[in-house]
Order: sequence, then structure tokens, then C-alpha cells
Amino acid sequence: MANTFDPSVRDFLAGRIWLRLHTPFPIETIDAHIQSQHIKTIPGIKTTKTYANQTRHICNRCENTIQSRFTTFDCAKCEGPCTYCRHCLKMGRVSTCTELIVWNAEQPIYPTNHTLAWQGILTPRQQQASNELTESNTKRIPHLIHAVCGSGKTEILFEPIHKLLLAGKRVCIAAPRVDVILELEPRLRAAFPETAIEALYGGAETTTDSAQLILATTHQLYRFRHAFDAIFVDEADAFPYTAEETLRRAVRKAAKPEAPVHFVTATPSDKLLNEIKKTGQISTINRRYHGHPLPIPRYDSLWNYTKHIQKGKLPKKLNNWTEERLRRKEPFLIFFHHIGLMEQAELLFKQLDTRIHAVHASHPDRKEHVQALRNKEVPGLLTTTILERGITIPNVQVAVVGAEQLIFNKGALIQIGGRVGRSEQHPSGDFVLFHHGITYAMDDAKKEIIQLNKGGVPN
Repeated sequence: MANTFDPSVRDFLAGRIWLRLHTPFPIETIDAHIQSQHIKTIPGIKTTKTYANQTRHICNRCENTIQSRFTTFDCAKCEGPCTYCRHCLKMGRVSTCTELIVWNAEQPIYPTNHTLAWQGILTPRQQQASNELTESNTKRIPHLIHAVCGSGKTEILFEPIHKLLLAGKRVCIAAPRVDVILELEPRLRAAFPETAIEALYGGAETTTDSAQLILATTHQLYRFRHAFDAIFVDEADAFPYTAEETLRRAVRKAAKPEAPVHFVTATPSDKLLNEIKKTGQISTINRRYHGHPLPIPRYDSLWNYTKHIQKGKLPKKLNNWTEERLRRKEPFLIFFHHIGLMEQAELLFKQLDTRIHAVHASHPDRKEHVQALRNKEVPGLLTTTILERGITIPNVQVAVVGAEQLIFNKGALIQIGGRVGRSEQHPSGDFVLFHHGITYAMDDAKKEIIQLNKGGVPN
């Protein structure tokens, strides 16, 4: 193998698994590195035969093995039957005749000179959790930070991450939702001003910089393999991470074989709790960093709210609640269970204030509208559960319309309520569940919040 290579190619590809024709480098440069064996090629789809002589496909990028998520077609390029993976299609098509590339030579050496610029002081319980997390990194075992919304989970991570960076390690913070990454990015850049940081999510520009600290949606980890010395999965109970086995495999694949994968959430699933109890360590924090209790939801009936909105009229209680927020100049989030109903309601809310917008996962202006709320340029937003986590707005007031709907399970309601009272200057606020009938999930969420406020650990 020739010793000469382009360091920028190495820095970009190290730890990545990438489409050969989709790199930010000239084709000739990639071809030369393949020729010199600095880059190794891998077929996009691996196809085998089972004992029953049935064809079985595996995607070498996302590791999808669900056969219904593959399509076979007559390919003009390879002039034969060709199979592609529909599961990760949005990230560029991977097919039988597609070549994936990985770096096959010496790895980058990452800096060991990093500054932690955050000047805050952890509470004793936060500091204990931070120390326990560092210990788990040393032992290379998984760790769960089980901490209530607003307890300062991100700040708990700062010292353990800093120690990893000082050791020249590469670190990833992953989250299922882009809103969480957008919330974390400015905070991490401020905390680690001398560290090369890159945020990866759908629509983000691809750079050739060598980042030592990566912030990424879990989907982006399909493109990594054995890249990180530690991964922290924030909001580990959020959809779609909990629903897709391939996302969980992607996280494990992105970590080096002996690297620990840690989890951070206020509402861990029973499955996650049981797994960590067997193999790792759990730190539990049931009090917010400012010491004030979590907001307890209040119930308010909103009978036939769907019919009212469909007939072009906001229910009186919802109208009055919103007008009060506008009069007090309190930012607000109003959660809906259905996009169609929310968009019908948006027109009615705009009669109260034209700056009110509705956002959902595929809304083209979602990021801009959320940032406008942070900047106090809009009074409030209507939203689906996409904003149940990963957003911090001082003094925000929260309402749920249709809290009886199945999508508002116990965990979702606890996360939604966790938007309220997060700042020390505004440690309380209104958290109202407008409903067409009280559910077990509503009562269970309320009971758990009350239990946490009394200093108990959730069951």
C-alpha cells in the first residue's frame, strides 16, 4: 500500500460508510485512494441463499434485514436483476451494484487540548451522576441517566465528554429527533469552543472537516461504522428510535466494538431499564436543577372540540386560554393529536394573532418557526408531539388539545409537561390537559409527577 493519501479524505471517511459516488471529493481522488488500498469498497446489498433456497438480502449500510423493505428491478447499469434497500432510500439509494466505501488505512489522531467553557455549578446529585457516568466510561459499560425533564441532563454530560476529548477520543451525541439536535448544538459549541463539532441531520450541509464531537440524529448513524469511543443517546425513549430495530443497530454499529453506549431520558421504557440493570449502571435524578417541583397537570373538559373546530369556531375555553397567554405575553405551545385538525385550528388561531403558526415533522418551515418562538418573534405555536421534547423556552405555557387520544400516553404527557417551568426565573407555569374524557394515561402521568415531586423514584 502506498503511504501517500489526502488527509482530508481520511478525515471525512474515517468511521464512515459512504456511497462511492456521493462523496464531496472528485471521483478521480476516490478512485486513486481505492487503487492505493487506502479505501476499501463494499457491495451495497449482500444477497445469500437460505437452506430452503430462498433469496435473502441485507443492506450493508443500514443493516436492514426486513425482506419486504427490498425491491428487485431490471437495472440498466448492471444489466441484470438488481435489488435496492427502501429502508434507507432517503439517504441515497443503496443497491446490489452500488459500491459503499470505508477508510482502510491509518486513523486520524484527534486533539487532546480541549476547553470546557461552561461556568455553571452542578448540584450535588448532578455531580454524583456525572461522576458515575465517567466511571462507566472507564469501565466501558452502558449507563442510563434517568432524570426528570429540566434536571440539567445535558450539563451532567459535559465533564464526562470533556474527559473523553482530553484523552483524544471521538464522541457522538445522538437523538431520534432533529429538534433535539438543533437545541443541543449551540449549547455544545458554547461549552466546547475549541473542539471541532459537526451537527448531522436531514438537510444539513456535508463538510469535509474532521469533527471530534458529532451531534447526529440516529438516522444519520446508518452512515457510520466503528467510529466512536462513546455514544450518548439523548431522549432514548423517543419515536422512531424505540420502534425501529435498525436504528438501535445503527447506534451499536457506529460505536467501536468495545465502546459504551449511554442513554439519557426522563421516561425510559421498562425494556431499557431492565437491559441497563443487567449490564450497566443507572443514575436517577428526580428533582430539577433549580429545586422547584415539576408542574402538575390540571384537567379541563373540552367537549366536542373536533366538531367545533371543523365548524370554524375555537372552543371557548381554548380561545380564552390563548387570549390570556397573549395578554400576559407568555409564550405557549398547544399540542394536537392530528395534523389535519391542527391545520384547521391554525386558521382560527390566526384570527387571535396572525403570528401563530402550526408545525409538524414534515413542515417545511418548522425549524424557522421554532427558532422564531425562541427569539420571541412569535407568541406561540401549535404542534404535534414532535415538540414534546428537545425544546426549552423560558416561561412557556402548555396546553394539550385532546389529551384523551392514544398518542398522548403517560411518557408523552410527562415529556410535554416537562417543557413548563424549566428556567430558574420562571420555575412554574400552566400545564392544562383539555380533554373529552379522562384516561388512565392522564392519571398515570399525574401520579408519577406527584411521586417525583415527593422525592420518589418512578416504578
